[in-house]
Amino acid sequence: MEEPVVSMKDIHYAYETKNILHDIHFDIPQGAFMGMLGPNGGGKTTLIKLILGLLKPDHGSIHLFGQPIEKFRNWSKIGFVSQKANTFNKGFPATVYEVVSMGLTAKIGYLKLFTTKHKKKVLHAIDQVGMSHYAYENVGSLSGGQQQRVFIARSLVSDPELLILDEPTVGVDQENVQKFYSLLHQLNDEHNITLLLITHDTGTMTEHATDIVCLNTTLHFHGKPEEYKTLSNKDLSQFYGHPVNIVTHDH
Repeated sequence: MEEPVVSMKDIHYAYETKNILHDIHFDIPQGAFMGMLGPNGGGKTTLIKLILGLLKPDHGSIHLFGQPIEKFRNWSKIGFVSQKANTFNKGFPATVYEVVSMGLTAKIGYLKLFTTKHKKKVLHAIDQVGMSHYAYENVGSLSGGQQQRVFIARSLVSDPELLILDEPTVGVDQENVQKFYSLLHQLNDEHNITLLLITHDTGTMTEHATDIVCLNTTLHFHGKPEEYKTLSNKDLSQFYGHPVNIVTHDH
């Protein structure tokens, strides 16, 4: 049986006297497309920071690709796309190619020159996200959806096996949101990249995800989309901490 990409056991994390995460146990299997849902302030971003090694849990253990996080060094295996990518400075003087190449520079070192092989990897990553026609356009001139594709390419260029995305569609119009999720599905299905997607879009999760986690300080649900669909409004209201009604959108 393959080791999970991420394994979290008995995780507790508090800020001052407030519990942010409590008694967290879950695994992200290799090849999964895991959607994480939860209210604002429920601990989702904190959990990401724990996985990325930016925070240390007060209690519990985290394993990445079978290794204790304290011993894990191959961080290029993990790509991260923040929702803050949508607030990218439109006046920043960089082309799509230059932005994507930054992801490779971090892996090979800032003092090393790019070879033809490296340049091909950058162009391949740009092609993977369907942005080849914009490779030498200024990234600030692109739409929000296009910019997010560029930031995914920047993560892909280092050949990650796990891609974490924190609410990446905030501020992106609905048409581009659908294209964006289709891209994620393709990366997961055709390139076998494990995905952890933080989102409020429950409809998308039940359509694309292989696994769903509902987090609000503790795990309220961890299972398959089919199981998530059976949750009642009462169950969801207890999870979110306020009344919830499921709304279905037909496209």
